[in-house]
Amino acid sequence: MANLKEVRVRIASVSSTQQITKAMKMVSAAKLKRATNAIIQLRPYANKLQEILKNLSASLEDGVSAYTQEREVKNVLLVVITSNRGLAGAFNTNVLKTANNLIAEEYDSYRQSGNLHIIAIGKKAQDYYERRDYNVIGNNNDLFSALNFENVSAITEAIMKGFVDGKYDKVEVIYNQFRNAAVQLLTVEQLLPVPKAEKVEEENTSNVDYILEPSKEEIVENLIPKNIKLQLYKAVLDSHASEHGARMTAMDKATDNAGELLKALKLSYNQARQAAITTELSEIVSGAAALSNG
Repeated sequence: MANLKEVRVRIASVSSTQQITKAMKMVSAAKLKRATNAIIQLRPYANKLQEILKNLSASLEDGVSAYTQEREVKNVLLVVITSNRGLAGAFNTNVLKTANNLIAEEYDSYRQSGNLHIIAIGKKAQDYYERRDYNVIGNNNDLFSALNFENVSAITEAIMKGFVDGKYDKVEVIYNQFRNAAVQLLTVEQLLPVPKAEKVEEENTSNVDYILEPSKEEIVENLIPKNIKLQLYKAVLDSHASEHGARMTAMDKATDNAGELLKALKLSYNQARQAAITTELSEIVSGAAALSNG
């Protein structure tokens, strides 16, 4: 059994860790509230705009917008969104695992030929792919220190320019979609070319009557770039809220685990203390008996 000093040191260490995890949980809870409000306010608008543009672009001829043109895929760009910090459970690991599975199943030949490109949003993805010699473009680790539409749009504009110039023929985004504090849905979405509505969706929405001014083509041409920026911004906000939810959940479990460990350590301490007292009493009694016999 461990001696009393060792148990006291462990109790103090676990108590200190529990205070840290409890504080991190409270900080994440406060940040989660702000991040949740941001994505909840944006999501209905972004989803509705995406739906309208899908329906409109499906009825247009090819070539109306450079961002809807589908061509032979020779170069692929993956936008992998993680966080800058850890201590969020499996949040970052799951994103990287999903991205790696996608690469292995669909884009392994592109990687081997050097035609797979990565844009990492978040230090964890940046470090991971740089260490493995992927073709990582740029560095966006400072984005979360000033997360707003303008800063995300700067990244999106570079992606859009690369697509129009033919550097990328397909762009996909991998991120955690926020559901609630305990649930994040791993999502892979095609950003470019802008996906069109499926035929079934067209039939279901064929009765929707939009009043369009000045023309369908001009509206689509002006709104598509804005929508692309909005979709990536939504993905970043989703990931940001998911990060704080995952960290809050992880720190809550860590705090509970520390409490259970403290109970076990205190029980061990009391047992060791009781054993020490019993030993001392036995020695005193034995000494007294020896003196009386002498």
